[in-house]
Amino acid sequence: MKLLISAFALSAVATAFAQSNTAQLLEKHILDPNQPLLDVQVYTGWKVPPLGSFKTTAEWEKYSTALRQRVLDEVVFRGEAKAWRDAKTKFEVLPVFASGPGYKVRQFRYEIIPGFWLPGLIYEPEQVNGPTPVVLNVNGHEGDGTATPYIQIRCMNLAKKGFYAINPEWLGMGQMKMDALNHYRMPQIDLTGTSGVALHFLGQKRALDVALTLPHADPQRIAVTGLSGGGWQTIFFSSLDPRVGAAMPVAGYSSYLTRAQWPDLDLGDSEQTPSDLASVADYTHLTAMMAPRPIQLANNAKDSCCFRADYAISPLLQAATPFYRLYDNMNALKYHVNHGAGHNYDQDNREAFYRFVREAFRMNFDTKEVNVEDQVRPNTQLRPTLPADNLDFHKVALSLAANLPRPGRANLDNLRAVTRYRPLAADGTEAAKDGAATYWKLKVDRSWTVPAVEFGSGNEAVIVIADQGKASAAAHIDRLVAAGKRVLAIDPFYLGESKITRRDFLYAMLLAGLGERPLALQAGEINAAARWLRTARGASSVAVLAVGPRTSLMALVAAAVEPQPVAGLELKDSFASLKDILTRDLTVDKAPELFCFGLLESFDIPQIIGLVQPRPVITQ
Repeated sequence: MKLLISAFALSAVATAFAQSNTAQLLEKHILDPNQPLLDVQVYTGWKVPPLGSFKTTAEWEKYSTALRQRVLDEVVFRGEAKAWRDAKTKFEVLPVFASGPGYKVRQFRYEIIPGFWLPGLIYEPEQVNGPTPVVLNVNGHEGDGTATPYIQIRCMNLAKKGFYAINPEWLGMGQMKMDALNHYRMPQIDLTGTSGVALHFLGQKRALDVALTLPHADPQRIAVTGLSGGGWQTIFFSSLDPRVGAAMPVAGYSSYLTRAQWPDLDLGDSEQTPSDLASVADYTHLTAMMAPRPIQLANNAKDSCCFRADYAISPLLQAATPFYRLYDNMNALKYHVNHGAGHNYDQDNREAFYRFVREAFRMNFDTKEVNVEDQVRPNTQLRPTLPADNLDFHKVALSLAANLPRPGRANLDNLRAVTRYRPLAADGTEAAKDGAATYWKLKVDRSWTVPAVEFGSGNEAVIVIADQGKASAAAHIDRLVAAGKRVLAIDPFYLGESKITRRDFLYAMLLAGLGERPLALQAGEINAAARWLRTARGASSVAVLAVGPRTSLMALVAAAVEPQPVAGLELKDSFASLKDILTRDLTVDKAPELFCFGLLESFDIPQIIGLVQPRPVITQ
């Protein structure tokens, strides 16, 4: 009995030592820490579409009109958003509740889609006697939203100078600030095949619809302005809605090429990088699409957040200049550099806007700002009541998902189309050896560097991937090697050692914005590694062990889209359904590859497993 106990004890010690040694071998770094960032910067940078050249205004107008329609059709109004676009705007403008010298203030609420209401404020001149220009004041990431002091000050001044100043609340901010409207939940809607960014666009469009119902509102003199996220709203909406006659975005956007090179500053939220936008149009295109309408780009020289003037503004001006020249209207393309502290729409920026719209609309008023700081009101006075059952991103996604996937779509060609999958090739370079481990750098598609650690020498190989990275899979690797398997532990894009060091998920979103899908890249790297194991390492067959729901989905897609490289799957803690992504209320910043546009519209986990079979799929 003592000998038996001793044998068990020795065996346990040996197993623990083996696992400890394997874990240490897996923790050794193969890549330079900056390699994943460099890979994604180079790849995304050269994928951004350039602007073409045009010889006449007729050529440009034909192109820009078609491009505007493509953005609306291929990016904004997809899926159920097509029906949302055609719905009539419901709204309520409430009585005047506040006033000051030369202006009055009303609350309003309006429906952006059925059941989803937004609040807003209307600042109007004390006396409206004739055609009155309209300024749509869109907010950024200010926690107080419409109650933000500088926004109130700008709107009061505009009303005193003869404008209708419309200030709608922004999704996720101010009165709408709630977890369910966090911008990183917007891609939950994308998963269902409907564009989440449509809610942002409709928030702007329908606010303007409301504004144009006001007495004497002048449809020929409409301007839009805003800071940061409001700057993004300004260019996105103004470039796509020809009703807008002039625009002044303050920060809020730059070229995708610029964003890729300034990862700590410019990569933006989900709405700023919606799926597929960058495959159709860069923000350089959107800026040029304002021509010949007046635009003034405003950026801050000392911006502490993003879109700083020294690098962000020049590429946009350079891109737009040829088109304003075509119209012989260079005076309509302006820029303003603010030297105030931080990320601001301060008095200097505000007075630059007053000068801009006075010239754009050929008006005559004093552009010096009137001091109205003593008239700034608390948010409790500015917020109209909204329905208790008002919708949000999460509720919309759950509603859209209820009857998905649609029948008859779960076929191989459609899975490849939805995921934008294409086969990738890998070349391996041996990086080092350390006892039982051989370290490899796999160059995939000549663009991506995948770290890999090889254990064992069996003919049958297993690729091991894990949500927490290859270093977390030591026990599984020891089990497989003990069973005589050759094991290749890899970290696909975004995981483990392949995780980008800074602003990681924003680059994954940028890939989707460029018309690709992070999920397809990860699946392509798995299949490329499997082919490499067969051709370069002599494996007779290759299976995949995935540890975690994210890597399980990658493995499932990899095996489904190509029938040859992967012989079978072992999945641990896999999603039972893609709807788990929604019921668990996951967000794109935590797992960006899960929000593959339209995947749930055609497939759920059982349908993807069906495409893998009869190859074995073991789930635990």
